[in-house]
Amino acid sequence: MPGSSIIDDLTARGLLQDATDLEALRRRLDESPIVLYCGFDPTATSLHIGSLLPLLVLRRFQEHGHRPIALAGGATGMIGDPSGRSAERNLLDDATLDANVQGIVAQLRRFLDFDRSGNPARLVDNRDWTAPLSAIDFLRDVGKHVTVNQMLAKESVKARVESESGISFTEFSYMLLQANDYRWLHEHERCELQIGGSDQWGNITAGIDLIRRTSAQHVHGLTFPLMTKADGTKFGKTAAGAVWLDPALTSPYEFFQYWINTDDRDVRRFLLQLTLLPVEEVEAVVAAHTAAPDAREAQRRLAREVTTLVHGADACREAEQASAGFRRPAGELSADELAALAGEIPTTALARPEVEGVDVVDLLVRTGLASSRSDARRAIEGGGVNINDERQAAPRPVEAADLLHGRYLMLRKGKKHRHLVVVE
Repeated sequence: MPGSSIIDDLTARGLLQDATDLEALRRRLDESPIVLYCGFDPTATSLHIGSLLPLLVLRRFQEHGHRPIALAGGATGMIGDPSGRSAERNLLDDATLDANVQGIVAQLRRFLDFDRSGNPARLVDNRDWTAPLSAIDFLRDVGKHVTVNQMLAKESVKARVESESGISFTEFSYMLLQANDYRWLHEHERCELQIGGSDQWGNITAGIDLIRRTSAQHVHGLTFPLMTKADGTKFGKTAAGAVWLDPALTSPYEFFQYWINTDDRDVRRFLLQLTLLPVEEVEAVVAAHTAAPDAREAQRRLAREVTTLVHGADACREAEQASAGFRRPAGELSADELAALAGEIPTTALARPEVEGVDVVDLLVRTGLASSRSDARRAIEGGGVNINDERQAAPRPVEAADLLHGRYLMLRKGKKHRHLVVVE
């Protein structure tokens, strides 16, 4: 298999937007395996699903025999990349940055094989070579080779300069720091390719130019499109906020549900770009989905593949089990399915005397489904309250027979607001 077959794979998946010289890169990839890198700035304790694309592109290169480097931006994360932003980021202190780096490193290891024979992945932190640099050294060794004219011509900088908030010298220098990262990795790790989202094109080409000016070496850059959604909403955002890779921030169930709710117009692209399924298999899944779209099998396959990649097979199985339970009447669910739902939807654990014989009005208030007893009564009288998905015509005490499998009670107010009561 020629080394450049990765280019064909990326093209088939719609993952190739810009390259410095695609034919030259193909030739280089066919000569021998290449070292490439992608940076991840630790702006939070977890990466979010917007990072799946670069993580999986690194993984694809490794699967094709090349050696990936994941860079945790301990230094650049202190400043923040101005690309794609209309305002300046808050600066992070060392303690926050350390916690963030520790959080994302564990996630990087889920996607890349650091023990693979022949082409193991590497993990680096750019603080290791940036922190020892003095301001004089940085200006002499990096700043001297880059003109302000070049920097102002980059779209990421130009947009901020022309914006109402402008750009600080701190963020203006981000491009130089990233360029120096590429130079350092080229000199010490023989790195010849930097990849990133299309908003990184200016930063990537700055690094390529710095290497050319300081060592007369030719290296490469490649970008992929930024993820968008067909309905115009922001990829990776829900009403509750960002969709994180950390299960403590976004549970596997919530994560699974995000993909289940994928728009039909997006599902083929997401299957191609965010899973490791072969292109031919994706097309077969999409063809079956087109024939029977109401079954949403393409969304289910997408949810299984991505959730397994991020959280593992066991967590995916539990999330899918909980998801299936949520779509059926509570009275039809097994004890295992109800147990899987516990914690994935709002859940309250109560002692048996706090449930049996207690008026549903009081339980609605206790679980937060109603703001007051009068609010609960109005909801019941309006036909908006269900116990185990059976509508309640009037307030009444909860009976032992209402407890599913002897310990579960599903309350619902309106169409969407569910709450599971678990008897301890």
